[in-house]
Amino acid sequence: MAIIISIIVGVVSIFVGFFLGMQVRKFLAESKLGSAEEEAKQIINTAIKSAETRKKETLIEAKEEIIKTRAEAEKEVKERRNEVVRQERWLQQKEEQLEKRNESLEKKEDNLAKKIKDAEKEQSEIADIKRGQLAMLEKISSLSAEQARDQLLKNLEGEIQHEAALKIKQIEEEVKETSDDKAREIVALSIQRCASDFVTEATVSVVNLPNDEMKGRIIGREGRNIRTIETMTGVDLIIDDTPEAITLSCFDPVRREVARRTLEKLISDGRIHPARIEETVEKSQKEVELYLKQEGERAVFETGVHGIHPELVKLIGRLRYRTSYGQNVLNHSVEVSFISGVMAAELGADVTLAKRAGLLHDLGKALDHEIEGSHIQIGVEYAKRYKEGYEVVHAIEAHHGEVEAKTVIACIVQAADAISAARPGARRENVENYIKRLERLEEITSSFAGVEKSFAIQAGREVRIIVKPDMISDDEITILARDIVNQIEKELEYPGQIKINVIRENRAIDYAK
Repeated sequence: MAIIISIIVGVVSIFVGFFLGMQVRKFLAESKLGSAEEEAKQIINTAIKSAETRKKETLIEAKEEIIKTRAEAEKEVKERRNEVVRQERWLQQKEEQLEKRNESLEKKEDNLAKKIKDAEKEQSEIADIKRGQLAMLEKISSLSAEQARDQLLKNLEGEIQHEAALKIKQIEEEVKETSDDKAREIVALSIQRCASDFVTEATVSVVNLPNDEMKGRIIGREGRNIRTIETMTGVDLIIDDTPEAITLSCFDPVRREVARRTLEKLISDGRIHPARIEETVEKSQKEVELYLKQEGERAVFETGVHGIHPELVKLIGRLRYRTSYGQNVLNHSVEVSFISGVMAAELGADVTLAKRAGLLHDLGKALDHEIEGSHIQIGVEYAKRYKEGYEVVHAIEAHHGEVEAKTVIACIVQAADAISAARPGARRENVENYIKRLERLEEITSSFAGVEKSFAIQAGREVRIIVKPDMISDDEITILARDIVNQIEKELEYPGQIKINVIRENRAIDYAK
């Protein structure tokens, strides 16, 4: 019985233990489930807050991008609107000029018709008077008009031939004496009337950076940014140890300008990656093309040369970024146009044609970095392509003397080009030689005995020498001038000729008391 009771007690204990174990496990499971739900709620709340923050940031970025895009679009619209207004203003000026010209022509036609009518009336009256006088002369002289004319011509023939021979000889002598002076006067007058300033120019090839860290951003990961820039612009970027600067290297000045503007925009914007670089290069190219077109139109407007083909106007604008020995070729072309016009006016030639040929004479320099051949050959080819006249084409071809100048316009453009290029200060290469030549000229003239002072004037084309009157007599100054001329011709190289003026002055001073 005791064993049975023990067994029953054991079984009951097992059941009681199992039940208690089940209750404990259920309690523990409920406790863990509650903490997991709390943790899940915290994670969900955190995710919701993060999503809302990210959403706000995305909305802010989108708004900033929209504002920037809108600003760029408004800027582009404003630029186009300004261009349209400028074109309308230019067309309006043209229309006003044409209206004024038409009114002037109509007035001239009316005046001319009136003058022709009056002249016909006077001619009729003169014919009547002449017929009456001839009838009276024939009656008085008992000779017909033909007989009287033959006799008069016979008497005058010998006298007229003699006087004509004397007159021709006199005119030839006067022409020989005055032609050189007249030529110098025309050239001097042309220079004085076109005294534009020149500052020697060098193409900008360095871009300043805000800091040296920008160099790394321009290079980009594994050099992808710098390769994109060089490929799109055709310009080599030289990034060395120079602090806060990048050097641009390219033979084509227009490409170099596009690259410079592109880098400045990228640095200012701060977003530098291949897609942005391509977009910026395209925008800079459009800006440069528009600027070159405006520069060409400005040059055409300033010189008053009209009717030039639009493509030639663009090529003229490209000369803005072209230099020759430091001299800006566009400014040089405008100056040659002005000088050619002044010289043509003095010589009685076609002023408009001379200005046109002067403006286009260096046209080939706009393309000599892209097309093989000299700038003269390129200029002649494009002038013919866009239907320029023979005299303009010939002036372009002959302005450096490669072919003989066969027209007056070609000679004028050749002289005007030499004046603009060779005058002091126009080109960097000639300034030093010019100063040395003036110093050497004064040194030679001052080395002769009896010379007190000497001054080189007129850009070295004239020297005024003051001598000591107690050492040099009036007869000796002629010999001194000839000796100085011989010495200058022997020791000095110079263009044209140099005028030597030797001055000897005596003064007598007394006082009345």
